[in-house]
Amino acid sequence: MPGDQEKASRARAAQEWESPGYESPLPVTEKSNPLSLDIDRAGPQQIVRVLQECDAEVFQGDLQPDAEFKRLYSESVIQILVDVADRVKTILREPDDSLIVLSGCGTSGRIAFLLANTFNRMLGWHQQKPVYSYIIAGGDKALLTSQEAPEDSPSLGAQVLKEACVGRKHVLFIGISCGLSAPFVAGQLDFCLNNLDMLTPVLIGFNPAHMARNEPIQGWPHTFRQVTERMLDLQRAQRAFVLNPVVGPEAISGSSRMKGGTATKVLLESVLLLGHRAVHSHVEINRQAVLDCIRDYEKVHEMTYCKTNELASVVGKAGTSLQKEGHVYYLGWKTLGIMGIIDASECVPTFGADFQDIRGFMYGGFSEMNNKEGNLSSLGPQFCIDHKDFVSTILPLIGENDTVIFIFTVDDDFGDVEKLAGQVKKKTSNVQAICHEYKGHCFPVNINNIFDSKVLKISWTPSDADDDFFMRLQWELSTKWMLNGISTGAHILKGKVYKNYMIDLKVTNSKLYRRAIGILQRFTGCQWTQGERALLRVLYGAEELTKEMATADVSRHTQAATTSDRVVPTALVVLQTGCSVSQAQAQLRECSVVRDAVETCLTSGRH
Repeated sequence: MPGDQEKASRARAAQEWESPGYESPLPVTEKSNPLSLDIDRAGPQQIVRVLQECDAEVFQGDLQPDAEFKRLYSESVIQILVDVADRVKTILREPDDSLIVLSGCGTSGRIAFLLANTFNRMLGWHQQKPVYSYIIAGGDKALLTSQEAPEDSPSLGAQVLKEACVGRKHVLFIGISCGLSAPFVAGQLDFCLNNLDMLTPVLIGFNPAHMARNEPIQGWPHTFRQVTERMLDLQRAQRAFVLNPVVGPEAISGSSRMKGGTATKVLLESVLLLGHRAVHSHVEINRQAVLDCIRDYEKVHEMTYCKTNELASVVGKAGTSLQKEGHVYYLGWKTLGIMGIIDASECVPTFGADFQDIRGFMYGGFSEMNNKEGNLSSLGPQFCIDHKDFVSTILPLIGENDTVIFIFTVDDDFGDVEKLAGQVKKKTSNVQAICHEYKGHCFPVNINNIFDSKVLKISWTPSDADDDFFMRLQWELSTKWMLNGISTGAHILKGKVYKNYMIDLKVTNSKLYRRAIGILQRFTGCQWTQGERALLRVLYGAEELTKEMATADVSRHTQAATTSDRVVPTALVVLQTGCSVSQAQAQLRECSVVRDAVETCLTSGRH
């Protein structure tokens, strides 16, 4: 599709989801995207093109000057980015007794971890001590596995932040909650608002403030919206900041690991980079500097999706592997290895996948991760992430139904890449590669010969500022888009998505609990109480709910969900056919593809 047609298509989609009646009262981050309504029936090529269009919405400008939803390029958003970058500069110039804390849950926390380590490394290059710290709900285990329950505790969030601030006089706290909904982050922001003499809070999310979560939070006197409104009041005096441009609904409804994660990375890296450039290169922080930085990231989107055909080929192979009960393995180096581990970890809660379906490994394992809690491999196979673990436990079992994807750059040791590729090729011919090179630094050999396939290679031209450092950030974002496309596309092809909904999601925290009931409402037309009752019957495996089950708090329900499979599809069958829970489970067992089972149920229910 030509560029002008793509822009027109995105503009029409935006006009649709921006209209007041579109899927009201859902917040933008939970709405379905008109661009991806039929993505569940698309082939690899079309899946990639749809994702390309949805990802481009991150950089879409205001449709009109007085638009209700502010975008990344909106004047007010740019000004807040300037103001926050100034706060970063102040901390970097006076690092003693100061700290910059990046915090979030799930994907947001993983990006916080990645960026804290990345920018501490940059400080090391300038012979400065670290000033960045990260917090992720659930601790370092959540870097690799879904740890949903801690996300629902504002008091835990506040306590962890309080401990991180001990001995500090000036703290810039950046809390990330894509939907403006995470209680863990709300508790931290509230702690900041009660200690403004020491802390300056920044909230990053992608809903308008009036769409922030307003439901009561168990055991806490405030809602997320109330906290957001208090911050907006303080923003006028620059004592708190709310960065919440709207980037449009996700390609897979509610899957904030995609555009939400991308926009988080772009916003955070922009303000941190500008702060560093101001201190180390004496570059002025102003509106133009912010715009130039964001436009550089927009070019990364263009560069990445120039490889649509090659990416679609890898999506197709990964999808075939999952369809045939095989696996997909990412083998990465340095921070691109971390990107692979992050992408793989997100598939379990998003698609109800087994952790072995898609797994990530990185050269050096935890010694390269540089996480606070060190080597976690003793916690179980999900935490064995070194290439050595792959060689010893996975490689002997690999077959032709498996896909192995190498992720590396021209700066990595190509001898290591070539050696491991040779070992893998003895087990399967399905060996793929994603790699990055740059002007003046190209691969010395024809790497297509190493992998016996068309390699997904991108050649970059360094920018003027922070050449090597900024290019690494570009590689990470590009790789994120490609891996998100591969894992999402593979699960679509396996049938884990219905229309553009993650129909088989894990109901393991309050956000996902509400989302699950919303899906039941959308596809059956039931009332909230009916949908919730059907969901609880499945969670507890009960045809009739006891009073204790019906009146238990959401945390009890989500705890029950940790041992349940196909919860939402089963509840859909129950609601649509009126059958028992056990009968619904039996129906789903007869159909291996969740999407097809749901569609059959919904279609038969209409006749």
